[in-house]
Amino acid sequence: MSVIENTKQLAPTGTWTADPVHSHVSFEVAYAGVNTFRGGFTDFDVTLVGGDEPSLEGAAKIASVDVKDENLNAHLQAPDFFDAERYPEISFRATELRRVDGDRVEGAGELTIKGVTHHVAVTGAVAAAPVTDPMGRERLGLRLETGIDRTEYGVSWNAPNQTGGDYVANDVTLIAELALIRQDA
Repeated sequence: MSVIENTKQLAPTGTWTADPVHSHVSFEVAYAGVNTFRGGFTDFDVTLVGGDEPSLEGAAKIASVDVKDENLNAHLQAPDFFDAERYPEISFRATELRRVDGDRVEGAGELTIKGVTHHVAVTGAVAAAPVTDPMGRERLGLRLETGIDRTEYGVSWNAPNQTGGDYVANDVTLIAELALIRQDA
């Protein structure tokens, strides 16, 4: 059984990988000035190495984008959105992650979309401590979020709406809700 002895430690020492069934990698963007449009990726990998100097890396396959409409899924893979043929993945590598004020997480990292990499700040939350599931595996919950301007990554498609403005906002929220399983227990 792992216990986080140092409350500043993000996760216990060891390697943790995302359980794709119980994790979700998604995005949210204002649409038409009337609602928030949401989508996600069904094929992704995330690895967290816990301990005093945690590291986290992850990638999502563009071909797995899911917005509940096959035609729109295909459009999002086109060059004016994610350009899946030339850039098959979105990736993130944390350069800093730390637990602050109990279960809050702050940090930074490098986000790459369409071959363009920018430094981003991340915030979120981590479970107070791991739990053991019915199969005897240790699990740890981690939620990370960042906001980006999609046009800075070359994701530029838009159309004007009837009231002025555009259908798709430039500001996008990226969210990773991760159920991590310890691999080296």
